[in-house]
Amino acid sequence: MRTATLGPAQRAESLAAMAERELDVLVVGGGVVGAGTALDAVTRGLATGLVEARDWASGTSSRSSKLIHGGLRYLEMLDFALVREALKERGLLLERLAPHLVKPVPFLYPLQHRGWERLYAGSGVALYDAMSMARGHGRGLPLHRHLSRRHALRVAPCLQKDALVGALQYYDAQMDDARFVATLVRTAASYGAKAANRARVTGFLREGERVVGARVQDVEGGGEYEVRAKQIVNATGVWTDDTQAMVGERGQFHVRASKGIHLVVPRDRISSSTGLILRTERSVLFVIPWGRHWIVGTTDTEWDLDKAHPAASSADIDYLLETVNSVLAVPLTRDDVEGVYAGLRPLLAGESDATSKLSREHTVAHPAPGLVVVAGGKYTTYRVMAEDAVDEAVRGLDLRVADCVTEDVPLLGAEGYRALWNARARIAARTGLHPVRVEHLLNRYGSMAEEVLELVTADPGLGKPLHAAEDYLRAEVVYAASHEGARHLDDVLTRRTRISIETFDRGTRSAREAAELMAPVLGWDKGHVEREVEHYEKRVEAERESQLQPDDLTADAARLGAPDIVPL
Repeated sequence: MRTATLGPAQRAESLAAMAERELDVLVVGGGVVGAGTALDAVTRGLATGLVEARDWASGTSSRSSKLIHGGLRYLEMLDFALVREALKERGLLLERLAPHLVKPVPFLYPLQHRGWERLYAGSGVALYDAMSMARGHGRGLPLHRHLSRRHALRVAPCLQKDALVGALQYYDAQMDDARFVATLVRTAASYGAKAANRARVTGFLREGERVVGARVQDVEGGGEYEVRAKQIVNATGVWTDDTQAMVGERGQFHVRASKGIHLVVPRDRISSSTGLILRTERSVLFVIPWGRHWIVGTTDTEWDLDKAHPAASSADIDYLLETVNSVLAVPLTRDDVEGVYAGLRPLLAGESDATSKLSREHTVAHPAPGLVVVAGGKYTTYRVMAEDAVDEAVRGLDLRVADCVTEDVPLLGAEGYRALWNARARIAARTGLHPVRVEHLLNRYGSMAEEVLELVTADPGLGKPLHAAEDYLRAEVVYAASHEGARHLDDVLTRRTRISIETFDRGTRSAREAAELMAPVLGWDKGHVEREVEHYEKRVEAERESQLQPDDLTADAARLGAPDIVPL
């Protein structure tokens, strides 16, 4: 199998190829579910296309809590089937499918009541571990343990002494959600799927009642293509209803958006060797280790404003700070916040008015001949959602199609990752990079780190860190544009890297250098570089302004003050 790249030439070739001959399956939506659906379909031998209106993972799939987890709190809701399914997927990702991208992460749950709470919460966590082990996919994670208050405070000195009487510690897993999606897309492309971002579906083609294809606009090149397909899968998340409206078929369910915001703070602001999970009146709050940072989140509130750029208001930020400060010995302030991001969860409506009570389960429907819709679900169970969507699409194909095989298809970078990890000291000696740099590359690219290192060999200057964002090498910016489908500066600073939330300047001091590194790959002249930098700076300015506003309406208005660099 060849390792596909998602550079400018490959994107153009994919758009042309999709228009040339009828596909078996066209997937609309380049988030984790859409990318997973494309991989599922192409590895069953189906001619597959994947289009995304903006960048890969530009919506919900780049703005999550970055967790791969079984959903411990769903045990309390007695939703055992959902937890069992998610724990199986967590194990597959950790052990087989993406060990380079998905890593164990410990969490401490402070107990606030003596006796009954330890028994109650301990029973839940013990069941969580047992369900994971029972499926044979939990051996990669340590089992939970009970801690006294003294022991808990040694593990997490940041906690107020009177905030707990003891604690439980258990393990889940985490990943970089946007990087995971980009890797999924590249994996699908390596098996033969045609994939193009910045390619927007403007309408569907019909023959009578049947949907037979889609009109796809090249948002950047300006051309329009008619892509014919035997089955189309709508995997557009919070945009599901909008996409369905193009066919005049909303289907049997409605998707509502719930906004969740997260704060990013430097690692030294919270003294702890473990993540934290805190129960709140509305839901739960996580404090998640994230390299040299912490992610604090999340909220869960209804959102019916702009879906492309959900805004975090001052009230959202204050809520998270107030909640986490209720247990911290040294409280966080606004000055400690490096980054803020907001995302929308696609929830299936109809169960309750409160978004935190809406279903995290997914639904697949066939609202019109030739059109399948998949919606809802959790990031962790994307592979199951993809399998169900393709199963439904196959029912509409006059073909004998193989069963799903993605349980045994590692993502690009997984094969050989552990061997390279064991050889990381030797790689560092060979390349002249510090061993920590090599570890960083292996944990972002797996065995494909060798491709990044080839860039450094060809141009040693690319082995230097990016200005004002020294966690990332200059080579990673070039690689994002040449191999990973990045089309704009925002794609690199926000999704291929996390510079936009991991630096106090939100990436503005790195912007020009990054744009100049992308320019030769994407054919930009000086004027184009200036436009990219100016757009990025305006975007950051608008986001900062929105985060000073008191409510959603004013925050949304402020965020929309910066237009998209490529209008949709």
